[in-house]
Amino acid sequence: MKIILNQDVYNLGEEGDVCVVANGYARNFLIPQKLASIFNKQNSAIFESRKAAIEKRKEEKRLASAGLKEKIEAVTLELKVSSGDTGKLFGSVTNAKIAEELKKSGVVVERKKIELPGHTIKMVGEFVAKIKLYGNETADLKIVVLSDKKIEKPVEPSKSVKSEKIEEKVIESEEVVETAAVESVESETEESTEEV
Repeated sequence: MKIILNQDVYNLGEEGDVCVVANGYARNFLIPQKLASIFNKQNSAIFESRKAAIEKRKEEKRLASAGLKEKIEAVTLELKVSSGDTGKLFGSVTNAKIAEELKKSGVVVERKKIELPGHTIKMVGEFVAKIKLYGNETADLKIVVLSDKKIEKPVEPSKSVKSEKIEEKVIESEEVVETAAVESVESETEESTEEV
């Protein structure tokens, strides 16, 4: 079915573009959502009369896209995520999470325009996401995924007062065992001499 787009539709076209789409897609989604109109002489004439305004909006979108690209490429997004000892994440970082974090830093991007390597990030490390902007324009977003665990340095055992006391008790108990063994040996030898 031939349609004219009333507004920009992601992965299809821009406002005023004439597209050929599947009948079901047009009837069930685009037309009921008022994203498109059926291509005919009447609708075509309406869009011709609005052509100058549409071109002006397209130019504004291009300029906004260029400014957004500079903002995105200036940002390095750091995310702290739960992970195991090997660096594998418990869960994953998705484009929805990236969009949410970008919004916090003042950059609004639709999640479906964010392309992550492998669709999701499942390991700790540095990654680059592609963000589709207006037309064929894309921006590269640097993402650093960190573990939320604190890496603790192993503490070297130092001799404290408690460990010294424990060592003294061990030595004392060893002495007691030795003296008991010596006494039992002496008593055995005394008994054997008495018998003789």
